[in-house]
Amino acid sequence: MSTPLNDLSRHPIVQAPMAGGASCPELAGAVCEAGALGFLAGGYKTAGGLYQEVKRVRGLTARPFGVNLLMPPGGQAPDAAAVEVYRHQLSGEATWYETPLGDAEHGRDDAYEAKLAILLDDPVPVVSFTFGCPDRDALDAFARVGTFTIVTVTSVEEARTAERAGAGAVCVQGAEAGGHLGTHRDDPADGPAPGRGRGLLPLLTEVREAVRLPLVATGGIMRGRQIAAVLAAGADAAQLGTAFLACPESGAHPLHKRALTDPLFTHTELTRAFSGRPARGLVNRFMREHGPYAPAAYPEVHHLTAPLRKAAATAGDPQGMALWAGQGHRLARELPAGRLVEVLAEELDAALSVLPGTAATTESAGATGTPGPVGTPRTRSTS
Repeated sequence: MSTPLNDLSRHPIVQAPMAGGASCPELAGAVCEAGALGFLAGGYKTAGGLYQEVKRVRGLTARPFGVNLLMPPGGQAPDAAAVEVYRHQLSGEATWYETPLGDAEHGRDDAYEAKLAILLDDPVPVVSFTFGCPDRDALDAFARVGTFTIVTVTSVEEARTAERAGAGAVCVQGAEAGGHLGTHRDDPADGPAPGRGRGLLPLLTEVREAVRLPLVATGGIMRGRQIAAVLAAGADAAQLGTAFLACPESGAHPLHKRALTDPLFTHTELTRAFSGRPARGLVNRFMREHGPYAPAAYPEVHHLTAPLRKAAATAGDPQGMALWAGQGHRLARELPAGRLVEVLAEELDAALSVLPGTAATTESAGATGTPGPVGTPRTRSTS
């Protein structure tokens, strides 16, 4: 049956919100115009800056789009001594790039409350949350203004928390995903080299059997055949981030885009080196040298390294940049965002056409067909 999630776009494809500039209005607008669900990343922006970007997206498309917010860190502040030790370790980087290190005490809440107020006062179709789950009051407030909510989860426990709180859907993130793991609790016990986490397909299956919410699957997805696979595993849509990084509309730095398929960067790893939170990126010099020693201190480490990352980009040095990328980065295609959506939808249709009981197309106005037999994806109506 149709769900509010499926009704948001023609194709079951979501462009991931990638904080740091990649998920800009031009990318979100182009994705929406092509029939998928585009997203703005609200993280690391001022509330006013986010408001201006929402206005720009509205000028580019009349279709539904989303805004992602980063939940403020919970619990106690990180160990100040560990942050100071890491500051001293980075002093050589500051000398090399001729820039001072950032202020680790710049702020911890990412102007979260101000952004909530803006999005409740001038609602957008979708708001998603990463690094935690809002309380029921906040989610109910969005529901009252007609905003569909999605909470990123990395475990069954987090998915159940989101369901109890009243989320409209959950985005199930496997460890294959590029950028930050959306864990609700960043455990320092994971150490300086965090574990690889759960793979998408087994995690998706577990969450599908644990909650009744619509599911968005994300983590390493780069092709339409992979979208078909997660639909077969119980997802209602697939979210892709790295696949959209190389698009001309993406706000990612040109060096970042080229690095995705550069033979120099052979693989990805999870690291705390750039932000203090586990995040997957292409392994470069900075990650190798500092990853083993970075403390679990987010966003303190993020603020500390921000000037270094900016200086490295200005100097044309990808070895000092945070090159966030998922495990499927080698499959990146330099296509305009609208064309990439079309290609993914064509690949998805081709994959579904060879599966029993999936003769429908993804190009309907958004209604989801009746679930087929166990093991077949829920497909979209052609009517």
